[in-house]
Amino acid sequence: MPDNTYRPPTDRREAVGGRLFGRNQDRPLKQRQAKLVQELLPKLSFDQNSAAEMVAGHQGPVYFEIGFGGGEHLAFQAERHPEALCFGAEPFINGVAKLLIQVEEQELKNVRVLEGDARPALAALPDASLDRLFLLQPDPWPKKRHHKRRMVSQNFLSEARRLLKPGGELRISSDIADYIRWTMMHWQMAGGDASGLVWTAEREADWTEGGEDWPKTRYMEKGEREGRPVTFLTFRRD
Repeated sequence: MPDNTYRPPTDRREAVGGRLFGRNQDRPLKQRQAKLVQELLPKLSFDQNSAAEMVAGHQGPVYFEIGFGGGEHLAFQAERHPEALCFGAEPFINGVAKLLIQVEEQELKNVRVLEGDARPALAALPDASLDRLFLLQPDPWPKKRHHKRRMVSQNFLSEARRLLKPGGELRISSDIADYIRWTMMHWQMAGGDASGLVWTAEREADWTEGGEDWPKTRYMEKGEREGRPVTFLTFRRD
């Protein structure tokens, strides 16, 4: 029986601008997944050196999802908005493989994939280059001593403001109430609406429902089954 275990060519645990923690592979890839990783992924790949060139050469909207998990949301956005160039970064190779299956089955032509940390690629993008930036169900790092590993921080919000075009959106979701409190605390510490990222909610449904353009992923549904409702936060660049 062939060994389909994917072995990354480099160690991605150390990354520019921060450190990656945890595993980058769960179970061995299935034969189809391994084939797509070897053959399709190189055609869709981008890194910090090529992302800016791709953005500059694209005439339509540009989306970027940080940590796309199983890829359902990124594939949804790519299919729903074929005019958009949809970047996604995910250090977990099993998630990358799941996205590649959706790309193949749905014949998506507008998806670009980074197997690794999103931060170097984001740092390399020019100002006001993104129409949407997604951070959905990020690792909550629940232990207090690990909170410094959380993606959301004042620095992250500042970087999001730099990257978004005027009117562009930062979308964050979590089924962990403490992570939502953490996010709003850092947003308020950054200046709230005066930070340049305006929270768009006007009624309760705006944060309890994602809307038809914000589908629930398997991770969201899992949280809800376990009694943790999802909160949807949208911030608009002024």
